[in-house]
Amino acid sequence: MSADKIGFALLILAVLLFAGKWVRMHWRPAQKLFLPASILAGVIGLLLGPGVLGLLAQTVAGPETALADGIIPESMLNIWSELPGLLINVVFATLLLGVPLPNFKRVWNLAGPQLAFGLTLGAGQYVVGILIAALVLAPVFGLPLMAGALIEIGFEGGHGTAAGLQDVFADLGFPEGADMAVGMATVGVISGIVGGIILINWGVRNGKSEVLDKDVGEIPQNQQRGLIPKDNRPVPTGGMTVRSESIEPLTLHFAFVAMAILVGLGILESLTWIEKQTWGSGEDGMELLGAVPLFPLAMIGGLIVQQVLTRIDKNDLLDRETMLRIQGIALDILIAAAIASLSLAVIAANLAPFLLLGIAGIAWNVCLFLFLAPRVIPKYWFERGIGDLGQSMGVTATGLILMKIADPDNKTPAYEAFGYKQMAFEPLFGGGLITGISLPVIYNFGPWPLFGVMLALVVLGMGSGLFYFGKLKEQ
Repeated sequence: MSADKIGFALLILAVLLFAGKWVRMHWRPAQKLFLPASILAGVIGLLLGPGVLGLLAQTVAGPETALADGIIPESMLNIWSELPGLLINVVFATLLLGVPLPNFKRVWNLAGPQLAFGLTLGAGQYVVGILIAALVLAPVFGLPLMAGALIEIGFEGGHGTAAGLQDVFADLGFPEGADMAVGMATVGVISGIVGGIILINWGVRNGKSEVLDKDVGEIPQNQQRGLIPKDNRPVPTGGMTVRSESIEPLTLHFAFVAMAILVGLGILESLTWIEKQTWGSGEDGMELLGAVPLFPLAMIGGLIVQQVLTRIDKNDLLDRETMLRIQGIALDILIAAAIASLSLAVIAANLAPFLLLGIAGIAWNVCLFLFLAPRVIPKYWFERGIGDLGQSMGVTATGLILMKIADPDNKTPAYEAFGYKQMAFEPLFGGGLITGISLPVIYNFGPWPLFGVMLALVVLGMGSGLFYFGKLKEQ
């Protein structure tokens, strides 16, 4: 693939992202659903590709029509399909860069209840998924038992994680799993936002919210359109910690990201080497760590780089806001590329299993929010729990959107508690180590060892929430 073709594919993807933003600004349903421009861009690309427009043109005008491959050719989609596996490393490397470690006691008091709730949500998605895979998907539809991990990969992990695991799915003989996971992530985001807004309205009407009341007005139009008013726009996108004549601040921060990824790569190579010298050696050796993707270890690399900079950098060169901008552009491109290159034929061929997993995942999350969150989170359970619900169905950004709607003026500790909880939760679920090893563990050992561990975590999360944090609430 030539550099010209790759560059042109990136240019077209950028145009689609602008088109997605234009749709968000001018199409009311997209505003009401708070759909990110990246998802809209991916959908536009998917509709203009051979799977939709091309198929429709062939049906109407025959296979020789000029639009037989759609406006976006297969060769461009092939380039886009490679981007998520690269950009997910950037997204996860930036998660902990610029995040100082806070006081443990404060973290425990604020994040403990939400960690118990979030742990139950995340681990339970494996429990539910593996049961469905073992009892229905494998015997009835002939799918691999690895399908039991699709709920957590798509819902907690989101588009980035789902697309980033594409090579792992292929290496383990389940290539269609990557498309199903990306589709599951799309279902999760949409159902998370729609369901979250429905639950917020329910909570306001029934007095569950301690911030909003029944007379609360409509969400501001600028917020629905995803715009910042002209007289309230911040000038910088991040703090400039160095003078641009010495090095562009964005360039410096990209170097920090690169170091984090390289540290993660070094960890992965070391683990792979150890595996090859021990249980992975010989013809009968078992590959486990070699199938683990790079991105969860890139997050560990970011934590290591952050701790080194904390000790040696006396000038505070790393700016967290700049790191968030790098993370944001990588995630936007990743999501658009992943959805646009999605195979609708794979989802159509596995529609019943796909719907079964999606409905089961949604039901699990909503039921836990309604019945467990108020019994686990000591105060402001509605405002704080809605963030965890959003994350468990549509990644972190969805949780933040729902918390912003439920607590628009930041009157509760929802954001702070959610952020602290993420520091312990992200390294494990939603693209963390457990997500990364789930597929190779099921492939090598079957589903039941992972099922047992996840069931134990569900019991731990639910038990600590009900009998420890719940008792604190009573006191």
